[in-house]
Amino acid sequence: MTKTKERYLHDKPLHTIFYEHSSHLGTLLEGLNSLRQKGELLDITLVIEGSLFQAHKAVLSACSDYFRAMFTDNMLEARKNEICLNGITAKGFHQLLEYAYTSHLALNLANVQDVLEAASHVQMVNCIQACSNYLQSQIDLDNCVDIVTIAETYSLGQLRMKVYRFMSGHLLEFSNSSEFYRLTPQQLENLLGYDFPVDCSEADVLSIVLAWFFHTDKRDVDYRLTYAVRIMKYIHFKEITKRKLDSILEKILEERNYEWQILYRIILQQVYVQSNTGKTMDMRLNLLNSRGMEMAVLKIGGFGISGITNEITYCFASKRKWKHLTSIPHVEQCNYGTAVFNNELYIVGGCFNQSLQENIHPFGFKYSPRYNKWSTMSPMKIERCRFSLNVVGDMLYAVGGTSEGDENVTCTCECYNPRLDLWYTIPDMPAHLSQHAGVSSGCRLFISGGIDRDNICNSSVYCYDVNLENWKTCASMLQPRADHVMLSIGKYLYVCGGWTEDIEMRSRLLVDTIDVYDTEKDTWEILTKVPTPRYHAGIVCVENKIYFVGGFHSDAVFDKDTAAIEYYNIENNMWTIEEKYPQDIWEHTCATLYIPKCRDDMEVIPTTESSV
Repeated sequence: MTKTKERYLHDKPLHTIFYEHSSHLGTLLEGLNSLRQKGELLDITLVIEGSLFQAHKAVLSACSDYFRAMFTDNMLEARKNEICLNGITAKGFHQLLEYAYTSHLALNLANVQDVLEAASHVQMVNCIQACSNYLQSQIDLDNCVDIVTIAETYSLGQLRMKVYRFMSGHLLEFSNSSEFYRLTPQQLENLLGYDFPVDCSEADVLSIVLAWFFHTDKRDVDYRLTYAVRIMKYIHFKEITKRKLDSILEKILEERNYEWQILYRIILQQVYVQSNTGKTMDMRLNLLNSRGMEMAVLKIGGFGISGITNEITYCFASKRKWKHLTSIPHVEQCNYGTAVFNNELYIVGGCFNQSLQENIHPFGFKYSPRYNKWSTMSPMKIERCRFSLNVVGDMLYAVGGTSEGDENVTCTCECYNPRLDLWYTIPDMPAHLSQHAGVSSGCRLFISGGIDRDNICNSSVYCYDVNLENWKTCASMLQPRADHVMLSIGKYLYVCGGWTEDIEMRSRLLVDTIDVYDTEKDTWEILTKVPTPRYHAGIVCVENKIYFVGGFHSDAVFDKDTAAIEYYNIENNMWTIEEKYPQDIWEHTCATLYIPKCRDDMEVIPTTESSV
């Protein structure tokens, strides 16, 4: 007897295949919306401000926790066919109903507050987030106070932070508008307390706050003054010079009225309190304002296991996590000059490979961490790589290096005026040098070591006085060095890293000491030995600690120490080993820069196996 077709299929091994149609969700929504438009299977009518909205309970319950509880938790409304909703507008709910049936939400400045109010009331989370995102995209100086008020009313934390960050970033312009004076005392306190970067000095911040207190009628002034102690706690008085603070206080005393006298006493009290706590910002950093900023160590460019890179990463001392900051806006290059001036990073010159040829260029770029933007600067008068770039006073000095000219290694020098964006020629250095080190101390620029035109490693030290515009020879280093770093701390110069030449073997030898130069006595001495001497490490000073980041033992072997980080504490004469950099790196440079503490792209650099 033959098996039936049904029996035969049942005897086959089960093999289930799932089909999914991407258009099904759209078809389902279209079907439900069609039913609503035709008035079919509708089982609930909502009355809002006298307007009637018909819908399906199942659709409303699927989109809203509020309606789900209303229609499923044995509430009185579950048995009704018509419900009156209070506390929201018909205009706002109309958009929510359209969203429930079409997934489209039409927002504009005229309806967004109504939609947000309705969405918050009926607990439609996606619509609340959509309103928040829309308001974030619309923030400007004319509406920021209204938007922050909305954010605080509906507990929209992300929007609230975005608005206060915007106000801070445009504080100078914002304070010149009438909108600024609409801030409530609590909102001004929040603005200062969130500690976001601002576009003006701390003296300007104090002046702006003082103006806010009295830019209102007499009755409101008394109310605002009740917040004076709380608000003044957020002024960073240590960042205001004594001369500037005295000038502001003199203007307060000139007012000769009771309210100003109250503020005067509160300011003096807060100045005293802050003078006995925390650290004073180093005014030599030329930082406009440290609000919302934190000093970070930068790793700039260099080489890794994937080859040359233009990536710049940073690490806050408080968090010890290396994160991506930005990338140099140029084809991958190396051997450029690096300097920091007015808390902006300058990358100038360098070389790159093209068709197996080394191309040296004179172009430069400037990076602003506050705005997270690069800008171009005028090119140097000649192209350079393997040169030194240092800040002396308010100018940048490019010295020596390798160029495309016939002499290759050059003695030429030039200086750059950031304000005018112009380069000027200065007297030539006494020697032709590349791969040397440079550092400033007061009004003097020191140049040490390097490779001369005969490819010989030097121990010579030269000093250029920017006021006298001349060079002089200083006491030579204790031994020749190249590819090293000089750091200026107090009256001393610290020479770190690099290599010297083994004349007999015609090979490179690592220099394993930090040597110190007394700029007043013109003398050298060995300070300490480096536990892990390395070629091409990034070396930088942070609060009297000399950090060595990355580098490798020899030209031939890249070993485990290519990710090592250790630092020498000058004050207690001790070495400390830190957690390694996430990846193997060499031929990079390091610098310190104040970076905003809150960034949207907080991407942590992944750790490679060899750096563990």
